[in-house]
Amino acid sequence: MTDLLRRGRLEVETDLLLGVEEVLLLPGVTASSVQTVASTTVGNSVRASAPAVARGFDSALFATGRNSTPPIVVSGSDDGPARRPTPERSVARVADSNVPTGIASISTGVVTEIIAPIVDRIVPPAGSSRADQLAALEQMHASLCAHCNNSAAHRNLVFGEGPADAELVFVGESPNESEDEQGRPFVGRAGEKLDEMIAAMGLARSEVYLANVIKCRPPENHATLALEVDRCGPYLLAQLSIIRPKVIVTLGGPATKLLVASELGITRLRGNFVSLKLGVAQGEPFEVQVMPTFHPAYLLRSYTVETRAQVWEDLKKVLSALGRSLPARK
Repeated sequence: MTDLLRRGRLEVETDLLLGVEEVLLLPGVTASSVQTVASTTVGNSVRASAPAVARGFDSALFATGRNSTPPIVVSGSDDGPARRPTPERSVARVADSNVPTGIASISTGVVTEIIAPIVDRIVPPAGSSRADQLAALEQMHASLCAHCNNSAAHRNLVFGEGPADAELVFVGESPNESEDEQGRPFVGRAGEKLDEMIAAMGLARSEVYLANVIKCRPPENHATLALEVDRCGPYLLAQLSIIRPKVIVTLGGPATKLLVASELGITRLRGNFVSLKLGVAQGEPFEVQVMPTFHPAYLLRSYTVETRAQVWEDLKKVLSALGRSLPARK
């Protein structure tokens, strides 16, 4: 019951109106328990029109054609008027004539000239396996990264977790307080939402690799600074060069801009693959496809049919790029 209420009242109300199934529920919470709790909390405070059909994250509800279900309009609740989503943190950028320029080709045919804010200069350490290389890189990062060594705001380094040969990697911007406390990426409510996204793809969290651009929590969760990116960011490129994934999903505007270096916002970039060159530092360059999409924390703040539909469309493109079929509907 406590886990259910932690998701926030608006989110539970929206789930009820959509009639969603397990994909949008926390582990151990059933649809019947949602109905029970909501009957005591929602009451008559919300007025909306929605089909009384069970639907999940991957529902055909998110189709964009003429027959798609119109968005739900909530007129009000006991919590007061709807609030605008909190703006995403901005990324501090500085001009640097020594940073190489490149071309990022977008799948729509648009070509965007970019300047990479992260310089690929860390040569991954040698090792008998990718797992050994990642472990050695983590030790190198912990001892040599000037940003993480000088930051007094964090408790733990959050290097990343997942299989060293993962085909799919999710990348965020920097650890939050929960991640800092546990030393793991993507925990807390945003992590739970990411787990739902991964499960909707027919995958398990243990099958993908999770990481952040910045490996330690910024003081007061401030916006990422150019100096922090310069010191900490190259370790992410070395990390990705070791894993050699087929696809990288960048979560949110800051992580996307830091990795693919486009000046476009996340709403313009999401849904389009961008080609990223890795492995430059060790002299073995290769390209990987990057799919920008919304951060799960944004989904928690803007929990609408539209945003969920957009994210699901992005994830379906990722599955296609991996050569995987859509999971069977239960």
